[in-house]
Order: sequence, then C-alpha cells, then structure tokens
Amino acid sequence: YKYIISSIEKGIKCVTGSTGFSTEQLESIEKLCQSKNKTVIIAPNFSIGAILMMKFSEMSAKYFDNVEIIEMHHENKKDSPSGTAIKTAEMIIKNNKQFNQNLPKDTVEKIEGSRGGNLENINIHSVRMPGFVAAQEVLFGGLGQVFSIKHQTINREAYMPGLLLSLKKAMEINGYVYGLENLI
Repeated sequence: YKYIISSIEKGIKCVTGSTGFSTEQLESIEKLCQSKNKTVIIAPNFSIGAILMMKFSEMSAKYFDNVEIIEMHHENKKDSPSGTAIKTAEMIIKNNKQFNQNLPKDTVEKIEGSRGGNLENINIHSVRMPGFVAAQEVLFGGLGQVFSIKHQTINREAYMPGLLLSLKKAMEINGYVYGLENLI
C-alpha cells in the first residue's frame, strides 16, 4: 500500500498484482490517483483465462440461484480467500440477486468453517497445498443441474499476457483501474 501511495506522489505510473487491500485503502488509492491525475492499475489476477472465468461467472449468475466458489493455491500463499475469489464473488453479486436462499437453514457444521467463508451468502472455500499454482472453480446449482466454470494456472507464464497488457494500458491512460477485466 505504501509503495503505491509513494508512486502516485512521485508521479510514477503503477501496475500491481498485489491483493489483500482493505476497502479503505483502495478508496484512498483511487482518491489520491484522481486528485493527482496519476495512473494506478491494480489487478488481483493477470491471467486472461482467470479474467474470462470471472466474467463468465458474472454472466451466468443471472440464471442460477445457488453458487459457491472453491479456490486453490500453493502452500505458501498467505491470504485466504484469494483476491480472485473475492473479486469473482463481487462480480457475481453485482447481479443484485440473493444467492443460496433456498437452502435449508437448519444444517449443522460438524467442523466449524467446513462450509467455507461467506461473502453476501456466497460460500468461498480455500485450499492451500503443494501441487497448485492457482486454480478456481465456480459452481452454480439449479434444478437438476450443476454448472461449473473452472480455470487452472499451471505455471506463472500464464500471467505474462495480462501483465504486458496492463503495462501497455498504463502508458495510455490516466486514472485508477481495479481489475484486468476493466482493460479487456
């Protein structure tokens, strides 16, 4: 956060893939960006495939009443859920729909937290273990069907096209952009 603020104040265009910013920090960055007419692009994920998964999830949400997100990362990822999972949930929520309302309310978690974290009635499950770089699956449930949208990053080369696009756009625009989906 402090490096982004410092970049804006020094007039340096900034592109970052960092996640874990609070709402207040993002608002502060955006406000400073606008007041100084500088550029900051924050992309929770630089993978074009992951961005398409998020956009397809947003589009699909209007057709289903139930949704859950499972995100999987390498064992050294410190935060959970991932910024991509949170951003996906936020994009789904934009449909102004209450999800998972038709599920029984009297269920019992035999192990606390086993149903995952909850963001506005969307359960988000986080997995951390060796073997993963990054993966996410969005599950939509409806009458007699489950629709799954999944993306898997098998190596970090997957981030390069999105990163290069962000760097190019940073040189062309002024302002604050949160999410690679707003550049493609």
